[in-house]
Amino acid sequence: MLYMHDLWVNWFEGEENGYNVCQFHEWRKEDGIELVDQIPLLYIEESLYELIENDLQELPRDLLDDIYKRTYVKNNQERRTIDYAAVVTDGNRVLVFDTLGYSLPVKKSRLIPRQERLVFDMVEGKKPSYYVMESMVPKEYHILSLPPEKVAGLTRRERQLKQLLMMALDQLKNTDHPEEVGYWLTEWDPAQYQDIKHLTTEDAWARLYYGTLEGWSRQHEELCAKIIKGQPFFETMWQAENQKDQKHLKSQN
Repeated sequence: MLYMHDLWVNWFEGEENGYNVCQFHEWRKEDGIELVDQIPLLYIEESLYELIENDLQELPRDLLDDIYKRTYVKNNQERRTIDYAAVVTDGNRVLVFDTLGYSLPVKKSRLIPRQERLVFDMVEGKKPSYYVMESMVPKEYHILSLPPEKVAGLTRRERQLKQLLMMALDQLKNTDHPEEVGYWLTEWDPAQYQDIKHLTTEDAWARLYYGTLEGWSRQHEELCAKIIKGQPFFETMWQAENQKDQKHLKSQN
């Protein structure tokens, strides 16, 4: 088995979509980077890699058995064993995962560029290992788990705020005040004002949702800031993301 040593990882926990497992250039100082002393490297087939990167389904039992207690981390000079963790690659992409003792990839991380290149060098000329998936549920995207193409090209901050906007829209869909939907559609696109009175609440919400689904712009940001106002949970998420982004920008200057 191949092993890697002294890896810097930045864990993102509970992320089912790979686009939320940030690449190195989007790491922030407050993320809490961790050093892994030793970890196995698995060269796997593209379909299994895709599942690990973009889902939270159970991993093949054979794979888990192969990596059991083969990862070590150091905390204050004390070496600690991790039950199930590995670096995986399909020859084109690289990801690190830790199951936290379960059978699914609960924590995920990217690697720094130098260590990512080392992965490709280590598997060059080798054949991928084959692991059988006992059961696989097809991936489904929805408003709270957008397809990758809907967040392609966005920064870490933009992705987080777009997710926040989608959470607010999902809540709006089930509001007890249907007139709110028409109000926010008008805020988003004033040109639709004359049409709104002829729309059902469902149609108005669909126009708002599909109108905001593509990309991210100042218009998106302004709508997000307005629609979450007065909702403490959403406002806390908004403030936290903006504060983190400002700190990140200052650290780069």
